[in-house]
Amino acid sequence: MSTDPKEHRRVNDILLGPLERPALQWLAARQPAWMTPDKLTAIGTFGGLVIFVSYWLSNFNPAWLWVANLGLVINWYGDSLDGTLARYRNIQRPKYGFFIDHTIDGLNEMLVILGMGVSPYVSFNVAAMALIGYLLMSVYVYVRTFVTGVFKISYGKLGPTEGRVIIGLLNVGMFFLGPRAVQTPWGPVLPLDIAVAALAALLLAMYLGNTLRTARELSGIDRPPAAQ
Repeated sequence: MSTDPKEHRRVNDILLGPLERPALQWLAARQPAWMTPDKLTAIGTFGGLVIFVSYWLSNFNPAWLWVANLGLVINWYGDSLDGTLARYRNIQRPKYGFFIDHTIDGLNEMLVILGMGVSPYVSFNVAAMALIGYLLMSVYVYVRTFVTGVFKISYGKLGPTEGRVIIGLLNVGMFFLGPRAVQTPWGPVLPLDIAVAALAALLLAMYLGNTLRTARELSGIDRPPAAQ
């Protein structure tokens, strides 16, 4: 299997794809000449920093949750448009682009998910479990890309864009529900802890299910050599 990223087949069959793809093409066609994919990647990272800082500041005023949602839009703009702009202008740098884009993705997701954990709305340990689930899925995606040549970033019609929408809705929930704990048979629990814990469990289940399925497929293709 070739390790050249330009030979990978990219699969991003997401629920919002019919809206996102033409929007990204429209934006790419209207970017100024000085805008580059690297600058867009930096803009996406700036959005991640805005989200993290806004979550922390929500300890003092919940209105910062709306700024966190603005950060999600900035992050989407930079992260989703950098590759689209490179393809639109035919200035792809397959190895460099793949490496920078997806290593920065890990940093951005750390800022977003652990940012929730430094807010008063989600327990840090629950946010950490969600981050672990995301990173496990990232490991699966990148290893699968290497062994199959298919870069698949959407599962069950869900991808990074839908993830941002879900987080944005959680932010709205945080704003209106507040950080008040509710009593359960297991003690007081923050309302958003339940939603984030469910997201962590979903990511873990996706990781385990897809890993086992891919392992079975590869076992059927990659037979052990006959004994000499």
